[in-house]
Amino acid sequence: MNEPESGEAPATAAVLVIGDEILSGRTQDTNTRYIATYLAQTGVDLREVRVVPDAEDEIVAAVNALRARYDYVFTTGGIGPTHDDITADAIGKAFGVPVGEDPRALSMLRERFSEEELNPARRRMARIPEGAELIRNALSRAPGFWIGNVIVMAGVPAIMQSMMDTVGPRLRAGAPVLVETIEAGSIPEGGYAMRLEAIAKAHAGVSIGSYPNFTGQGVRNQIVLRSRDAGALALAAEAVRALLADLAAAL
Repeated sequence: MNEPESGEAPATAAVLVIGDEILSGRTQDTNTRYIATYLAQTGVDLREVRVVPDAEDEIVAAVNALRARYDYVFTTGGIGPTHDDITADAIGKAFGVPVGEDPRALSMLRERFSEEELNPARRRMARIPEGAELIRNALSRAPGFWIGNVIVMAGVPAIMQSMMDTVGPRLRAGAPVLVETIEAGSIPEGGYAMRLEAIAKAHAGVSIGSYPNFTGQGVRNQIVLRSRDAGALALAAEAVRALLADLAAAL
């Protein structure tokens, strides 16, 4: 894993989810959660997530906008064998490079398919933008690819995870984000919101959020603190616990 220089800002990232099936609600996007968790543990800041349909112009526009803004762009979906799998062509258009059948990708596909099985539809999965590096796929062999700062992965969760595990060690690693969750129980958010804001301002290196959870026993609130600095996180958590203890005693 590539370690950052001392004092270097954490690498930033965006996820671009591609597919009509996500926007229609037919398929649930579980890939973003996996990528977000992986990046947090790696020390890369995920700053934005977008979802676009299987429309070339929209994919191109989103890719170009995101790659100009963030260190890494992870895309999921649209690299299969069907007519609506157009991600490779869209990425080629975004980078201004041709897309063609890549002998390296074809060799990977031959690890799984015989020549008779390697029909024109399956050969579509060997179409790669010129200059891209392949991302090996240990499950179905059809590769993803990495071009510039854009990392193109499959939409099938198990395959995407395999690809993420391949590229992850090569990302510019930083200090992981530490997380502490404190149960606020049935204390209403309105009862601690202003004092929680004051704690957040006093601990600038810690991100603090309040999240209600609706259960059969009513609303149960959680306060979640995040920071790369373990000491700062501990101090902020201590202040939050003191706040909740004070409020609980007054009930």
